Amino acid sequence: MNISNTTNNPLLNFTGLPRFAEILPAHVTPAVDNLLQHNRDIVSALLNETAAPIWENFVDRLDDANEMMARAWGQISHLNAVMNSAELREVYNENLPKITQYYAELGQNLSLFAKYKALKNSAEFIKLTQARKKIIENALRDFRLSGAELAEDKKTRFLEIQDELSALSSRFSDNLLDATNEFSLLIDNRAELVGIPADDLQAARDAAQAKQKTGWLFTLKAPSYMPVMQYAENRELREKMYIAYSQRASEFGKADWDNTPLITQILKLREEEAKLLGYANYAELSLASKMANTPEQILKFLSELAQHARPLAEMDLLELQDFAKKQLAMSSLQSWDIGYASEKLRQQRYAFSDQEVKQYFPEDAVVAGMFNVVHKIYGLKLQPAQTQVWHESVRFFDVFDADDKRIGQFYMDLYARDSKRGGAWMDDAITRRRITPGLHTPGMIQTPVAYLNCNFAPPVGGKPALFTHDEVLTLFHEFGHGLHHLLTEVEEMGVSGISGVEWDAVELPSQFMENFCWEWDVLSSMTRHVDTGAKMPRALFDKMLAAKNFQVGLQTLRQLEFSIFDMRLHSDFDAQGKQSVLDLLAEVRKEVAVLIPPAYNRFANSFSHIFAGGYGAGYYSYKWAEVLSADAYSMFEEHGVLNAEIGARFRKEVLAVGGSRDAMESFIAFRGREPSIDALLRHNGLVQTN
Repeated sequence: MNISNTTNNPLLNFTGLPRFAEILPAHVTPAVDNLLQHNRDIVSALLNETAAPIWENFVDRLDDANEMMARAWGQISHLNAVMNSAELREVYNENLPKITQYYAELGQNLSLFAKYKALKNSAEFIKLTQARKKIIENALRDFRLSGAELAEDKKTRFLEIQDELSALSSRFSDNLLDATNEFSLLIDNRAELVGIPADDLQAARDAAQAKQKTGWLFTLKAPSYMPVMQYAENRELREKMYIAYSQRASEFGKADWDNTPLITQILKLREEEAKLLGYANYAELSLASKMANTPEQILKFLSELAQHARPLAEMDLLELQDFAKKQLAMSSLQSWDIGYASEKLRQQRYAFSDQEVKQYFPEDAVVAGMFNVVHKIYGLKLQPAQTQVWHESVRFFDVFDADDKRIGQFYMDLYARDSKRGGAWMDDAITRRRITPGLHTPGMIQTPVAYLNCNFAPPVGGKPALFTHDEVLTLFHEFGHGLHHLLTEVEEMGVSGISGVEWDAVELPSQFMENFCWEWDVLSSMTRHVDTGAKMPRALFDKMLAAKNFQVGLQTLRQLEFSIFDMRLHSDFDAQGKQSVLDLLAEVRKEVAVLIPPAYNRFANSFSHIFAGGYGAGYYSYKWAEVLSADAYSMFEEHGVLNAEIGARFRKEVLAVGGSRDAMESFIAFRGREPSIDALLRHNGLVQTN
């Protein structure tokens, strides 16, 4: 079938934006089968081509085919994450093995590999742009990492592993979503809810009414769970919620939703995959395409950070325990008390609460303020636009440059709902590239499009949605990822935007954006009290700033605990051995943590980042990139945080180049030197002073 003439299936629309309002589960399998056949025909034609490979007759044609697959499957994957239903999940999981098989076949195709090698060794190569050279070099690396050089019997096993891993990761995510959605707690006595803020109570009442019940309904989704843990005076309620949250997708719930056996299977398969390719462990395989070199280098980096953080963490904990005992009559501080006691201590010390701050961050003011930041530092103009969306609450925007040229577009889906997986993330819908003549308009530059997804509480009581400062940070973080995708100037798909960027550098632009949320000149312009309309008082901001590094020791150790656990799982843990995953986590906590959760806590069973989100042996990236982002932002601190000249330089040397050169080269081009950890230590209050 000629795909360009297939108009009745919205997933086979490649001339405009996705047609989300028209996509049905029934469209998925026909679209996938159609594209797979089309792409395999293209690959076959390319391999039968006798002329020497050049960019235009080889890489461009393969990119054209693979982009259509990526665009169609990307829409399916996105809908599965944000509008999950039984019907969609079924067809997604039915087709996932086909997609996995196709890409695995490509990666193992020795004839394709030979074509890329011939292109690399040809006289043509030296004439190519830096971006095209990088794509070819990345492709040669990826062929090797995909098992192209394995013996045939090992190739077969490698393909089986890829298929199994993709299915297990999808099931891990499904189990967690189902386990999260299953739990709800209906409270009909208002006296049991003392301390919980009024807007959160209103959301709980609305949730109950939506289920035709009276009272207040609480769930394990973040906008419902977090206010209980932070504000509820009812200790039994906090404990009940904590236990349910910490045991999601474990042996304590439905057997079908238990992620424990999946974790073991995933680890075994990853280890087997790595050894097939000649690596000692999966961590070494993972690092082959990252900035960092070895697991030992990463563990040393994390250990050094822990040494800075641990003394502060120990002081944080002693102070919290003392406060809880003297002020809250808690003789022992339990895991379900930490958030509550910490909020009480912060309120006493700094005389403000998250709830007070939240009233100054209505959604419209925050979004406008965020757009104003990128207008000032990058000259961008962001305007609402209309297109088909997957949910009525989703908004869509055009991005224009200083010359009023549209350079990108993005969707913004901010609210939590039952059909949406937890967390916050950015993903690409369409990637910037120069279109191959003959496919669309000759010479046309394809406008990049991004998805920005969060899980904030929706508006209640006729008021706009209100964000905590942490949620403002989250929004800026995801918008930073979006800008990385949207502001690229690269014209080749393989290294355009976030494509081809080393995984441990991809968090640089996102974490960089968070820094602006701590600047008075930025923050003051994006605040408006939801009732009075007044700007946030400077005195309140000063309290927030003073409290910025409140319990930074505990927070840093928590992230380091996750990072070390992840790296050790994938480097020195034997999934076939006697030590369990729980044993390893306990060992890591003993070495790193000062807060040890109850033995029944099953954190690993909900650790989606590493088992279902691409961060396996890569969770350290958050801290690694934090060094880069803090150091990059220090240049703005030196020249003015809204300095358009420095903004233009960051855009040119980091955002615009995408993955067309090594991330370290881009950082040095911007900063003028290699990164230093000093700015991170200073920003996080980890510098010891006498």
